[in-house]
Amino acid sequence: MFKRVILLVMDSVGIGHATDAAAFGDEGANTVGHIESAGGTLRCPNLKRLGLANIADIKGDDEPVTGLYGRLHEISRGKDTTSGHWELLGHPVDVPFPTFYDGFPKEVMDAFTRETGYGYLGNEVASGTEIIERLGEEHMKTGKPIVYTSADSVFQIAAHEDVIPLEELYRICKITREKVCIGDYYVGRIIARPFVGELGHFKRTANRHDYSRMPEKTLYWEILQQHNLQTIGVGKIGDIYARVGISESYPTKSNSHGMNEAARLMGGTFKEGLMMINLVEFDSMYGHRRNVPGYKRALEDFDYQLGGFLDLLTNDDLLLITADHGNDPTWTGTDHTRELVPLLGYWQGLNKSVALGNRDTFADVGQTILDNFGFKGDVGTSFLEILKENR
Repeated sequence: MFKRVILLVMDSVGIGHATDAAAFGDEGANTVGHIESAGGTLRCPNLKRLGLANIADIKGDDEPVTGLYGRLHEISRGKDTTSGHWELLGHPVDVPFPTFYDGFPKEVMDAFTRETGYGYLGNEVASGTEIIERLGEEHMKTGKPIVYTSADSVFQIAAHEDVIPLEELYRICKITREKVCIGDYYVGRIIARPFVGELGHFKRTANRHDYSRMPEKTLYWEILQQHNLQTIGVGKIGDIYARVGISESYPTKSNSHGMNEAARLMGGTFKEGLMMINLVEFDSMYGHRRNVPGYKRALEDFDYQLGGFLDLLTNDDLLLITADHGNDPTWTGTDHTRELVPLLGYWQGLNKSVALGNRDTFADVGQTILDNFGFKGDVGTSFLEILKENR
């Protein structure tokens, strides 16, 4: 039906607490709704044109809705990046990834020192920006990397690029992935967190690199790849899926860079298949840092670029926009929030609103993409017939 499918993930842009949010301590969380109530009316005419105001607690515009809109419920037992993305492409996470609210056990850190040859600072639950300010000076003096985690299943390693060069930091992370965080400590991601600057003015760089655990089930990427369709990841998509089933990967440095890279591929080498884009700054720069004005501005900046991107779509293109979890910047703490996520869509020439309802799993997105190309997966219910009826 469509030759190209573009799946755009607005990292952490939730639209209200999920039905099971209380189990995660997140009942009442509402990323988009609280951004507007705390920061003023969101100026997002393109997202609203696609139907965002129909599914989120924000004011609509006077313009008619000409897009697909619905809500996605997550069935994975987590509220992290890996769980959300994997479920989108047919791999729900049934058993939560291990988390370490008191830091990592002694045996893990002993293995880290033994295998990498480095000591460490930290080993605690912390905000990334806060811990490098607090421990950055000692790191500069000792050369020891800073280790920290969060409510997510992550082992994060921060280092100043002048103290531990990027390639060495990446080597440390790779060793940690392969030889340290294994067995009962097989966390979702090992994350390299390089930073630069002087004491009091440290700044994380865009040279972050994620080392994901390997999927245990077939990802829908793989089915597409096996049938010689293009499978393209933009942003941190390649890292999130451990590059399984992904033929081409294009890292990015910002939301804007991600949109520009996607536009470049649309006008160039992307001919048939799936391109998936992750826009991480909503989460990393504003959600975790509880920065309401910054998050609001980022949504409005993205919406501006989205307007131009919509004009690039042809009759052979289906654009789907969603998220992987929430991260309410008005919420307590600094971690993700368990929320419903938006499902928005468009193709060139769609001139009416199409309600997709409340979907039982993120995997409905992946199942629809497979269905579009004539295949079927094990998880999710396709909504392709709804699209056909309105084509």
